[in-house]
Amino acid sequence: MPGLVRVAAAQIEAGQDVAANLAACLRVIDAAAAQRAQLVVLPEFCNHLSWYASRAQARELATRSGDAFLTAVAARAARHGIWVKINVTFGYDDGRTGGTNLLFDPTGEILAQCDKQTLMGAENDFLDPAVAEGPVLDTPLGRLGMYACMEGVISEVTRGLTLRGAQVLLNSLNSFALDEADLHIPVRAAENKVWVVAANKVGPLLPADQLPAIAERLGVPPQWLHGAGESQIVAPDGTVVAKAPRTGEHVIVADIEPARSDDKRRPDGTDLLASRRPELYGPITEPPIGRQTAPGAPELPVAVVRDPGLVREAVLGGARLVVLPEATGSPETIARDLGGTGAHAVATVVENGVQLGILISENGIVARQPQLHPASRAGNRIVPVDLEWGRLAIVVGDDALQPETFRLAALADADVVAVPFRAQEPWELALGLPERAAENRLNVVVSTPLEQPAAILAMSPDFTLWTAWQGPFTGRISTPIRTDVPAGTPLGVATVAPAQAANRMVSRQTDLVDGRPWRLAGALTK
Repeated sequence: MPGLVRVAAAQIEAGQDVAANLAACLRVIDAAAAQRAQLVVLPEFCNHLSWYASRAQARELATRSGDAFLTAVAARAARHGIWVKINVTFGYDDGRTGGTNLLFDPTGEILAQCDKQTLMGAENDFLDPAVAEGPVLDTPLGRLGMYACMEGVISEVTRGLTLRGAQVLLNSLNSFALDEADLHIPVRAAENKVWVVAANKVGPLLPADQLPAIAERLGVPPQWLHGAGESQIVAPDGTVVAKAPRTGEHVIVADIEPARSDDKRRPDGTDLLASRRPELYGPITEPPIGRQTAPGAPELPVAVVRDPGLVREAVLGGARLVVLPEATGSPETIARDLGGTGAHAVATVVENGVQLGILISENGIVARQPQLHPASRAGNRIVPVDLEWGRLAIVVGDDALQPETFRLAALADADVVAVPFRAQEPWELALGLPERAAENRLNVVVSTPLEQPAAILAMSPDFTLWTAWQGPFTGRISTPIRTDVPAGTPLGVATVAPAQAANRMVSRQTDLVDGRPWRLAGALTK
């Protein structure tokens, strides 16, 4: 097993001039080698701008085995004795055109390739999704897995690679979204306890001559439709150890220790992967059926209450849902404090050694949700509750650590998820729970002990990129609206948007929930 490995992430601009794009690729491979990198990751769609007049044109411009573009990249890898991961459009002999990851070894041979499983927006018009999951490669640099852009905006692909043994994940992006760097890239490292090396584009992501008109239709300033850069290398705890600027061609390097990825434990000794319950995750691998439940209410006032004596104050102030931390308050007292308001509260109790999330009305406990993880728990599924404002799911304790838990809640058409939780590592609140909201379009109310920060994560109506943006564009597509409840603050209030949980289309033909790679997610259930 290797000790330290020097890796690089290179960001470039790639337009419609294939020769210029190739020159940029070779230039950054040279720059990475000059910094003694052993492996370099390049962005998505390095051969051509992801914009075509037709599927036929996309196929015509795609790379082929042994063509000039790939031969030049192979020769440069061999010249420097460096591993190169690149993403291009690739034409297969069977007529398919993929968004394809290629890994060149230091002799210039293509060691492995795999196609993008989840396509974004117009990519569905021109490309074909993967027909097989990507490999995990046992190399002298460690066990490597490859993915691209939209595959990192949802959890299944990176989770599958991790479950099959990957220590280092190589991500190629073609994105103008700032929440790639803020959220989606680092969370995939932290939630799986692996290294991530991610390379994004810079420069226009659409034809320059059409950019103003497209931007006007979307209601987005033209400068926001440039690659967002900020290529980065992330450690297994979610720490970004190297990051490129937002603009300009750039190569970053860092020395990483792949073996660190083999330790999946939290501080209390809980193994994140060993505590999973694959037998519960079957619905994730089933064919999509679409949302079956009508959208909830446009708005819902909620409260995080860490002092049970403030429940009455919260509901009299307008909160319709109150969430308390684990093991806080008695159900009888909470029910009394809800009297005459029609509001509900979520708390926890322990029965027969099992922690339960409980939903309380003024009449007492009206629903119970057993904790699911680890396997010694008694719960076997997420059972949402229909209330007058929408559908509520309760995620209890360590269930909040597993991306699959929230995916199951989304597949059950939850609108709001209440999470009584105690964090142990910074990423869990900074990255993990915000990503659970973002990748599933779920409003999430997180209540932690008073000494920890808590948060209310609401869905914004500005999300779907193929309709005009309603408010000022911030560059963040799926990041929830976050209301922090600082440590030491006993009461926090905000408004969430149950109706927005039904709005899952991040772009035309790309649904965050139904667009999951369900056919290729078998690793999750093994």
